[in-house]
Order: sequence, then C-alpha cells, then structure tokens
Amino acid sequence: MDMSKREIAATAARLVVEEGMEYGPAKRRALRELGMSTRTALPNNDEVEAEVRDYIALFCADTQPRELHALRQLALEWMERMTAFRPHVGGSVWHGTATRLSDVYIQLFCDDCKSAEIALIDHHVDYEPRMVGGFHGEQVEALSVHAMSRLLGEEIGVHLLVYDLDDLRGALKPDTQGRTPRGDLAALRRLMQEDSV
Repeated sequence: MDMSKREIAATAARLVVEEGMEYGPAKRRALRELGMSTRTALPNNDEVEAEVRDYIALFCADTQPRELHALRQLALEWMERMTAFRPHVGGSVWHGTATRLSDVYIQLFCDDCKSAEIALIDHHVDYEPRMVGGFHGEQVEALSVHAMSRLLGEEIGVHLLVYDLDDLRGALKPDTQGRTPRGDLAALRRLMQEDSV
C-alpha cells in the first residue's frame, strides 16, 4: 500500500472507531481532512479494516472487547427474535472490530420479502424502512430499529437487511481474506463462547 493510501486508511480508521462512520464515508472524509484530491486512489475496505484493528489495539484495547461482546449479545437477541428468517450477522460485529458506536447488521433470508416487515408490525416494533446497498451493490430493503443494549445502557442501531432466500447460498462465499463474511445463530454463539474462554 502506498503512503497516501496508508494515510487515508489510518485517518478513515480513526473516524470509524471514534465516530462510528461506515468505511465508504470515512474514506471520503479522510480525503477532505487530509486535503487530498477527490481523484486520489482510495484504500480498499480490507486495508481500512487492518488499520481499524491497529487503532483498536493501540487506543481501545481496554474497552473494545466488552463493547464488542455487548453488540454481539444484542445481535444474538435480534437473531433469536427473527429466527424464522434465517438471520446472519455480518460487518464489524461479526469480524470483531465493532465498538459502542457501531451499528449491528443482520441479513435475513426470506421466502416472502414482506414477511420480515409483517413480523415487526405484528410485534409492535417501530422501524424505519429504507433501501441500502446489498452484497454486490444491488439495492435491498433495510428495516432499521433503535434497540436498547442492556450491557451498554444505550440504544444501538440494528439494521435488518431483507434478502430473497435464494441469496443465502452466495452470502456464505468466503471474502477476499478467505473468511466467512457472516454467521448464523450457531456460528455467533460459538464465536461468543470462544471469546469468553
């Protein structure tokens, strides 16, 4: 990675950890903060994630593990609640880089894409529907809620991304680092058990 990409990645990592920004907006803001041209080549998400891990190890090693556990617990609660829709957790909560400022992203794989929304309505859950980028840049519906984390004592954004059942097969292909990009309920429980040992 060249020097300018490394500098952008490090600045973006700080924004991700300290302000809870998503990678894309953090990279663009890093460009502005560093006074670089908008045509400057940006680091990829793997490069930013490596810098996020370094930043956490250096500045947040005493608080981040507890915050990550709390977010994984919240994800577990929502996955159990939405178990009929084959939930999988992804993003920083799954990969272990989440802090208290991170949102929880859960992908649902439904026979009928409206069924998850109906389940929230039936349980009187306030949510905000919106469209977000999916696995391959396609637009998918996200049902966003503010959920109380008992362990953190604050509300956290939980985003339920609604996919067609057929998308599940492609969702489990390894990412560019050979990791499983998301995990189901059993995988999240194993991960939490490993973390507590």
